[in-house]
Amino acid sequence: MSKSISNLKFKQGVKDGLPIGLGYLSVSVAFGVKASLLQIPIWITVLISMTNLTSAGQLSGIEIIAGAGTIIEIILTQLVINSRYFLMSLTLTQKIDSTFNVKSKLLCSTFITDEIYAVASSRPQKINPKYVYGLALLPYIGWSVGTLIGATLGNFMPTFITSALGIALYAMFIAIVIPPAKKERGILFAVILSTLFSCGFYYIPYLNQISAGFATIICAVLTALIVAYFFPIKEENDNE
Repeated sequence: MSKSISNLKFKQGVKDGLPIGLGYLSVSVAFGVKASLLQIPIWITVLISMTNLTSAGQLSGIEIIAGAGTIIEIILTQLVINSRYFLMSLTLTQKIDSTFNVKSKLLCSTFITDEIYAVASSRPQKINPKYVYGLALLPYIGWSVGTLIGATLGNFMPTFITSALGIALYAMFIAIVIPPAKKERGILFAVILSTLFSCGFYYIPYLNQISAGFATIICAVLTALIVAYFFPIKEENDNE
């Protein structure tokens, strides 16, 4: 790691994190509404957002909680869904300056999301803890406040409105997946395959007795293994 010290400021991090925070605010409202539909108390819903900051992980987590799943299911599901953050964090360590210590690394790692990682890693210079704290501030506030708004409104709005808002998160995931699926056959194959597996665990006798948490884990692992075999990522020197 370079011994250089970055000159990025906390204020610059806040500025860079503003668009992310606004986006998280709207998306987390949908998460809060979804949690209210599953009869999860408001304070627990907000606490989940304040301690996790992961849309897909939280959505799967509350569904397991609502379905009376086990702690093991939640742990394994989160491990599978959020495993990409291992690679993101490892990559980001090549961008940090010498002012990072163990405490700041652990704290900053809590706020690593797809968007925060993308902004931090795109900086041409090294990043320091103050910049990362500023970058994460508004996304964290937006995600937590949006969750509170959604969970609160979900208890007062008519059922047909909350049901409509409850599918907003799924719509977001579809919007994320469809564009790359149009360009990459491997991604398209993964989407189709995981959908078929999910339908199998929902409709096929005996398989539909498996809890939602373990079904998600099995579908994700099987899909990843099959896609990795048939659509391996080619290295630059494969043609040499």
